[in-house]
Amino acid sequence: MLRLLDIEFHKFKHSKSSKVLTIIYLTIIVVLMLTGIIPITINGEKYALSDLGLFNFPLVWHLSTYFASFLKVFIAIVIVSLTASEYSNRTLKQNLIDGLSKKELLLSKVYFTIVLALTATVIVFLASLILGLIYSDFDEPSIIFSQMGYLGGFFLAHLVFFTFCLFAGILVKRGAFALGLVFVYYIFESIINAVAKGLDTYYDWNIYDGYLVHILPLNAMSNLIKQPFTKIDLVKSTTSQIPIEGLEFTYDIEWLDVISVLIWSGLFVYWSFALLKRRDL
Repeated sequence: MLRLLDIEFHKFKHSKSSKVLTIIYLTIIVVLMLTGIIPITINGEKYALSDLGLFNFPLVWHLSTYFASFLKVFIAIVIVSLTASEYSNRTLKQNLIDGLSKKELLLSKVYFTIVLALTATVIVFLASLILGLIYSDFDEPSIIFSQMGYLGGFFLAHLVFFTFCLFAGILVKRGAFALGLVFVYYIFESIINAVAKGLDTYYDWNIYDGYLVHILPLNAMSNLIKQPFTKIDLVKSTTSQIPIEGLEFTYDIEWLDVISVLIWSGLFVYWSFALLKRRDL
């Protein structure tokens, strides 16, 4: 495993675009950490975001993982560009000549993908912990380390998206086209969602919320960490978080979504291996 990871990290170290994208990702995370001192105006009064209780434990785990999840596209581009460049640079063929099997070739990329997802999760964990320790009104360990399941959802969302991008890179063999394929599928899934919602409204069915939101890969990925905005009533209070009662909405990570993204991750890896096994590299 370590030998295979070393091969992938060697390729990463010699890819300028990958390093630039990684630096951008880390920079944005740092900027988000500094948002606590940025003043905003509410009803003519200026407040820092930290004054609104947005960085209180355990809410900070939910907020940080939700917003940081939008940044995974930067790391996804790294995966796609590294995968696609191996076809143009013929490094895949060279790896086979050097003694790697096609299974080991794929495993090296899967391990690298898992490490990237874990690294992103650790970075967000540290950033959230620092934000909370600086700005949170609560310092009890039982509160600090509660609701950390969002980090698990964050990792799984990155894992399924990264394996999808890995599959797209292997399938198309061109970085730009692979990203285009991911975007086209996103539009395709959005159309299916819109049609399902329309049918639910017109016929009072339950296609979207009952099935599609948990079954389709990007839906399940997004549903792992739901929007956190209604957790706090900013109108009633600007100094503390106030959960809104009476909402028929759950913020919990649902096991159906966990199972779904694990299955899709496995399928993307399997399909990637099937493509590599069939092709003459």
